[in-house]
Order: sequence, then C-alpha cells, then structure tokens
Amino acid sequence: MSAPGDGTFATPLTELTGVRYPIVQTGMGWVAGPRLVSASANAGALGILASATMSVEQLRAAVREVKSRTDAPFGVNLRADAGDAADRVRIIVDEGVRVASFALAPSKELIARLKDAGVVVIPSVGARRHAEKVAAWGADAVMVQGGEGGGHTGNVATSVLLPQVVDAVGIPVIAAGGFHDGRGLVAALAYGAAGIGMGTRFLLTSDSTVPAEVKAKYLAASVKDVTVTTKVDGMPHRMLRTAMVDSLERAGRVTSSLRALRHAAAFRKETGASWPRLVRDGLAMKHGKELTWGQVLLAANTPMLLKASLVEGRTDIGVMASGQVAGLIDDLPSCTELVGRIMTEAQATLKSLPR
Repeated sequence: MSAPGDGTFATPLTELTGVRYPIVQTGMGWVAGPRLVSASANAGALGILASATMSVEQLRAAVREVKSRTDAPFGVNLRADAGDAADRVRIIVDEGVRVASFALAPSKELIARLKDAGVVVIPSVGARRHAEKVAAWGADAVMVQGGEGGGHTGNVATSVLLPQVVDAVGIPVIAAGGFHDGRGLVAALAYGAAGIGMGTRFLLTSDSTVPAEVKAKYLAASVKDVTVTTKVDGMPHRMLRTAMVDSLERAGRVTSSLRALRHAAAFRKETGASWPRLVRDGLAMKHGKELTWGQVLLAANTPMLLKASLVEGRTDIGVMASGQVAGLIDDLPSCTELVGRIMTEAQATLKSLPR
C-alpha cells in the first residue's frame, strides 16, 4: 500500500481496477443505477451497476449512460445463475466494462471467458470456503461481506471473517459489512484487505436516487433498528425494522405464498423475463443454494418489496435493506464529498498511529 503525494491511494485493488481510491460502491438493486455509479466513479471509487433488476436491454442502456457520464472505470454486478447471464456477459465484454462482480460464485468457465476478454472478475462471498473456491477458479479478487452488511447476509462478523479469507487466498480481498469512514478503511487495510465495499453509505448520499422520505427513515434509525429476518425470501436478510417487516414475520405460509406469486408476476413484467426463464432461474437458485421450494417461491418477494420502498417510496408496503452502519450515519453528502472525506480521514488516521 502507498499513498503518494498526487492524492491517489494505491493498493492491489486500485492497481487491479484502475480506480483512484480503494473504495467500492456495491451493486444494490434499484439503487446502484447510472446516476449513483457514475457519481461514485467520478469521485474515484469503483462504482458497481446493479443489473439483476434490469432487463438485458435496460442493462445495455444503463452501461452506455454510465459511459456517457464518466471516463472512469466501473463495474456491473450479475447473477451467475440467471438464465440470460450469457447475454449480460456479452454486454460487459462488448461495451468494455472494466469489472464484473457476482453475488453468487460464477462458474470456472464464466470466469475464464471474462478474463480472456480483459474483464476483472470479483465475486462476493460470505464464507472462507467460497473465497477459496473462486480463487482456485481464477477470480481476480474477492469481496467478503460480514454479518453487519445489508441485504442477504451471514452471521459471522467482518472482523472475524475478513482475516480468515485474507489468510486463505492469494488474491486481493475487499472488506464489506460495517464500513462508512476513513477509520474503517484503515482498519480493513490493517487486516490485510485491499479496500472496502460500502452499500448503505452510498445509498445515503445526495447522488442516490432513493426517495428523500426513505432516506430520512434510514437517517433516523439507530443500530438497534436494523434487524435480520428470514421472512422476506426465506434467507437471512438484514434490513430496517418496520411495521411491514413485523407484518411479514406474522404472516402464515398461505399468505406468504400468495404474496410471492404476485411479486413473481410483477418482477416478470418488470424485467421482461418469461415464466419458463423464471422457473429455470428458480431451479438454478435451488441447486446453487440448496433451498427448499418454499424459499425459491419466496425469492420473488425480494426485488419487488425493495422496489416499493427504494424506488416508489412506499415503506408501508416495502422493505429497506440496510447494513447496521445505518445507525451511525447522519448526513447525505455527495459521492465526491463522501469519498474525499473518507480518504482525508484515512490519511490522518495513518499519520496518527504510533511508529
């Protein structure tokens, strides 16, 4: 790691991706669109475009919009098990996107295809064994999210999981889950990480398209207001505790199944997916995660419940994925202000350490 006088901050992550600072704005569905991604990229971070909630055509348009807003490197987050993953990979390659990130481990063949095209591959993982697997398959780096992180999450804290992964793999490791400032960046680097990934912190910026009234609810939340529930889609999901979450947790199996079917129909219309493709994606998801059929059905809840809040502002019928760090955030800086503040604080923290 080095911090030369020109204001850059070099780590294996910056060298690998070409970004100025070792900060990643993670690919949050409905949140990480062209505006936020380009603002993050222009600020010197690695912006990641979330594609799972887009159709293939929408993804290509979004990639081109980001390119029209910035000349800086950026990435696209993909679902490796999606039926149209090959079409999305083709867009990444054709459009010259620098980074492909994945919420689920991509296959060895998919990693090789992307790398052959010069794309940097960065899967996200929540366990050491998953990091070891994708590293063995040729991934260029890995993002590891501890239990503090928002959305789908595990139960091992970042401070425990991160050093396990750093010690297990020989590729750059990005730390996610619980980061929001320069002190956290320095702490991650001390553990051996090459940078940090942040979702909730970037959601709570003036460049985020999340409605103002929804951002206000995040800002008002304390650490204790962020909970983990399995009632959205059958898997542990960290989000703000709201009346809607309480309602989901009280709902019976029939009510939950009917809601999921409605949301599956809405998601199909939103993304242009056919019913056969949704079924194929469900089969792939079940195999990859060893889910029950009930969990596969409930998975349709996630994108539409998130959209209700994060796009439409309807927190009464939607949910708000959130890291625990929301309880520590009290402002809405621009991405440029946020990244600059983090790097200034990181430099000051490094200088203040005993020598």
